[in-house]
Amino acid sequence: MSLDQNVTVDVAIIGAGPAGAVAAALLRRAGHSVRVLERQHFPRFSIGESLLPQSMTYLEEAGMLQAVVEAGFQYKNGAHFICNEQTSSFDFRDKHTPGWGTTYQVERAVFDDLLIRCAQQQGAEVSFGHTVRAIQTGAAPVLDIEDEAGAAYRVQARFVLDASGFGRVLPRLLNLEAPTRMPTRAAIFTHVRDGLPAGTTDRNKISVAVHPRRRDVWYWMIPLAGGRSSVGCVAEASFLDVPDAEREAKLRSLINEEPTLGRLIGAAPFLMPVRQIGGYAANVEKLHGPGYALLGNAGEFLDPVFSSGVTIALRSAHLATRALIRLLRGEAVDWQADYDVPLRKGIDTFRAFVERWYTGELQDIIFHPHQTEGIRRMISAVLAGYAWDETNPYVADPVRRLNALHEVCMQPV
Repeated sequence: MSLDQNVTVDVAIIGAGPAGAVAAALLRRAGHSVRVLERQHFPRFSIGESLLPQSMTYLEEAGMLQAVVEAGFQYKNGAHFICNEQTSSFDFRDKHTPGWGTTYQVERAVFDDLLIRCAQQQGAEVSFGHTVRAIQTGAAPVLDIEDEAGAAYRVQARFVLDASGFGRVLPRLLNLEAPTRMPTRAAIFTHVRDGLPAGTTDRNKISVAVHPRRRDVWYWMIPLAGGRSSVGCVAEASFLDVPDAEREAKLRSLINEEPTLGRLIGAAPFLMPVRQIGGYAANVEKLHGPGYALLGNAGEFLDPVFSSGVTIALRSAHLATRALIRLLRGEAVDWQADYDVPLRKGIDTFRAFVERWYTGELQDIIFHPHQTEGIRRMISAVLAGYAWDETNPYVADPVRRLNALHEVCMQPV
């Protein structure tokens, strides 16, 4: 390796997904040099196709909103919950917290590629097919990189952001992994040609359906543009554990066990092989260290049930770059107080909702026949991604509030 192969940059970002792309754009808008290092080539498939309205704020801040709006993605304004014959819909425009009430359901290959191209247009340098092999942390961190031809070089930065998602590059390299409170679950999923006649279902909402006999098993149906839908089932890993050759039949059988999805999808052709992802819940003790911070799924991932992944990723990019820009100006930054604690506040809100979904308590709340409009609007705000708005009692104290609300819902009418 010769010295002229080395790169010096203000900020190195590992991963070109939504968190990395938005962070890169925000840093470029503040005048800093950025190098994004991405192991894969885009466009590439990724799961997590249903955005939350809160995300739109961060896309706008990063100068990406017009590109997203004009891309032709499926419009989204809420969520539709199904349990046997019970249904409950939330319109995210009717919520406690001010702000965006609509967003999009996206094919992530297209969406992620669009965002990183927007970052490039704003001056971010992006290296696709480049893998981070090692890091030296500290006041001037150094990354050891290998390209696809096997050539090695180094990137020296003033700071490193890990936006590598499920790749979790720095948690692996630095042994940062911590136990997660979330059980080991898995998801199997595909895309279908749904061919649904107009009015059959509300394509502007994600559908979340509960298995007729197991409250801890649920399905998603995410209408996408062009008559496609993303369809999947989430359960404890053992429930979905079948040989690869039987995975398609397993998903087809599960879809037909749920009356609504069976009617809407039935024998609709699968447009790609059925995929599986498992053991995705992850955590670390701290979201930062000497010369680096972890964004989005690289730090913590809960569960896909409320589509919180991209929102948490973009919120992390917003908070981290706000602190980092101050640091690069020479100001003192307390990463625990300025980044870790505020980011985890929203994650903990989502966690309270996720945990009570699987115990059935949140399902009792969502499907309760006599709902108070004000509380519905508070719940709707969290489901729309506004998990950091502490004017909402279900954000300020989610565990106590949800537990108390469930007790009320269980009282005889």
